[in-house]
Amino acid sequence: MRPRLLFFLPLLILLPSAAGALTFQTKLEQVQWSVEGDRFECRLSQPIADFGVGVFIRRAGERPVFRVQAGEAWFAEGSALLYAAAAPWQSSHSNLQLGTVTTKQRYVLSNQQQAGRLLTGLLEGRAPMVRHRTLEGRPLEVRLQPAEFANAYRDYLACTENLLPVNYEQIKQTSVNFDANSLDLTSQARAKLDVLLEFMQEDPSINRIYLDGHSDNSGDRLLNRDVSRRRALVVKAYMMAKGVEEDRFIVRFNGERYPLKPNNSATNRAANRRVAIRLERIDQEIAEQLEQIDFERD
Repeated sequence: MRPRLLFFLPLLILLPSAAGALTFQTKLEQVQWSVEGDRFECRLSQPIADFGVGVFIRRAGERPVFRVQAGEAWFAEGSALLYAAAAPWQSSHSNLQLGTVTTKQRYVLSNQQQAGRLLTGLLEGRAPMVRHRTLEGRPLEVRLQPAEFANAYRDYLACTENLLPVNYEQIKQTSVNFDANSLDLTSQARAKLDVLLEFMQEDPSINRIYLDGHSDNSGDRLLNRDVSRRRALVVKAYMMAKGVEEDRFIVRFNGERYPLKPNNSATNRAANRRVAIRLERIDQEIAEQLEQIDFERD
């Protein structure tokens, strides 16, 4: 079940800071966090009144990043300063500067390490804060509030537990390796294929699977070509047994051509004994045109 998404209309606080900056944040009594997500991505966000939203984004297979998204073009492009700011009631604490973040006119984006420190800071009562300047050059502060964070963070963690182990960018090109003189899938190869199959089950837009068989240079060249073909077919058969339709596959075999590494050691030859797998999302009309081209070539 997808975590509940909360909507509200916050009120603006527009305060001058000690340096005369414009400060955007939401009144404490109006603060709400929302969590939404699926198996590909989880988002933990807090709207910022009359400004935009601050959101932690965690994609499958990655650590979270933090993004401040403005509704209009507020930020001057360049680099802003990011803080885990002490709350007003934390008089003995100082603001923790977490370094610089990239800014575009409508958003600020942290790296993964900064996002992790911000999440820790929120659990300690600290507030994510960006200090920069407006397009006109006026100092600008944008803050999230730590109020009501703990419960939302638990919902966020529940969402992340359901994420897939990888995302499309990580899985779209992969390979499985074979032992010498073997056509059998190793336990490691099956585990890798199972991860790929789980992702494909969640993402039906993947409609092309390219399987390229390869071998090392041991033995006869023609025999190596046949071995690479048979290894590619073994991978295809495994995936079809798990429910993948046959018409989604394009199988090719290359023998000892296109090695990943020179075939001058046992370790390198093991790397070259592989089936390379490439996933694609192809528009249905284009897919039909490609099928016609393949038919005419045959």
